[in-house]
Amino acid sequence: MRLGDIANGHAAPNGKPLDGVRVLAAEQMQALPFATQLLARLGAEVVKVEHPVHGESGRGAEPSIPDPEGRPMGATFLRNNLNKASVGIDLKHPRGRELFIELAGRFDVVGENFKAGTMDRLGLGYEALSQRWPELIYLSVSGFGNLGESPYRSWPAYAMVPEAMSGLYDYSRVGDEPPRVIPAGALGDISSALFAVIGVQAALRQRDRTGEGQLVDIAMLDAMLAMGDIVTNFWSLGQRDSPPKVLMGSFRAGDGWFVMQVGREHQFEALANLIGEPQWANEERFSTRAGWAEHAEDTIRPAIERWAADRTRLEVCEALGAANIPAGPSYTAPEVIADEHVEKRNMLVAMERPAGDGDPVLIPGNPVKLSAVAEGPETRVPWVGEHTSEVLAAELGLGENDLESLRLDGVIA
Repeated sequence: MRLGDIANGHAAPNGKPLDGVRVLAAEQMQALPFATQLLARLGAEVVKVEHPVHGESGRGAEPSIPDPEGRPMGATFLRNNLNKASVGIDLKHPRGRELFIELAGRFDVVGENFKAGTMDRLGLGYEALSQRWPELIYLSVSGFGNLGESPYRSWPAYAMVPEAMSGLYDYSRVGDEPPRVIPAGALGDISSALFAVIGVQAALRQRDRTGEGQLVDIAMLDAMLAMGDIVTNFWSLGQRDSPPKVLMGSFRAGDGWFVMQVGREHQFEALANLIGEPQWANEERFSTRAGWAEHAEDTIRPAIERWAADRTRLEVCEALGAANIPAGPSYTAPEVIADEHVEKRNMLVAMERPAGDGDPVLIPGNPVKLSAVAEGPETRVPWVGEHTSEVLAAELGLGENDLESLRLDGVIA
C-alpha cells in the first residue's frame, strides 16, 4: 500500500489505454472527480480547474487534514483526486472564462458537474464550447441531466437525492422505519462516475470514426435507476414485498457477523444438511421460499447461529462456500485494511500526510485490472492551484508578467 508503481514490471512498457487523452475538468465533490481519477489511472492526463483561493467544495468536507499552507483537504477530496494537476481559475471572472475557453481547445474532453445550466449561464456550456471546438467531447454530470425536459432539472443533488428518488431506500425499508440514508457510501456519485467513464470512452471511439465531438450527459438519477434495477423490475413482475422472499441476512459466528443468501431450493437443502437439520428438506413449512422467510427468525436463524457459534466467520464462510452457498464475513474497517485480498489486489493506496506525521491517508485503489497494463505510479492529490502557472504557460504561452497580472486581479491562483 504505497504511492508508486504497484504492477508487474512486464506490463509497464505497454503504456496505458488512455495515454494521450487529455481531460480538463471543472469539478467538485465526487461524481465527476471519481470519474476523472479513474480516467487518469487508465492513462489520461487530467487537469482540474477549481476556485483559486479555497479550491473545490470537496476540500471542505470532514474529516480533513491540512495541506502545506494549512488549508483543509477533506475526505471527499482526498478520495477522488490522485494523479491530477490543479489549476486555480475564477470562472466567474470574465478573464477566467476566457482562459477556460482557450484551454478547452487544448484538451480532448471537458468535464463539469455543476447544477444543470450553471455552465451555460457562464458561457462555458456544451453549445458555446462545441461551436469553438467542434472536436471537443463535453462531459456533464448532474442530478437530472441537461438533455430532455426533467421536471427536476434545476434541483441541486448530492448522492442521497437520486438514491432516494430511485426507490432504493423505500425498497430496503422495513415496516414503518424511516428510509436509511446513504446505506453504501456515495453510491449515487460513484455509479454516475462509472457511467461517465463509459460515455467518455464511447465518445472518444466515435470521434475516431467521425472526427466530431459530442455531449456526454449523465444524470445521477438515471445512474441510480440502473443500479437499483430490481426496484422497478420486481414491481412489474408482481413482487410487492421488499425484499423478495429468500433467506438472506446477517448471522452471528463465534468471532463476529457474516452474511449469507439462500435463493434456490437446492441451496436450502444443502444448508439444512450442513447445519445438522436434514429433516427440513421434507417439512411442509419449508417447502416454499415464502416459508423460509416466514420461519427465518423463529427457527432458521437459531439453528444457523448454534452451528456457527464455535466457528470463526472464515470457517463458516469456507463451509458455506463449499456447499455452494454465497456467504462472506462482515468486516470492520481495520479488518478490511488488513485483508489479504485487499493487499494482493492492490486495492488500497497510501498517501503520506503533508505534515509527515500520523498514519497515511488510505484511498481505494483502481478496481479495473488489466493483464497487459501496469498500475501506478500514483501521485498525491494536488494543492489548490498548484500547477496554475505551469499549465497556463505551457498551454497558452503566458509569460510571468501575464501570470502576475492575472494573480493581482484575482483571476488565477
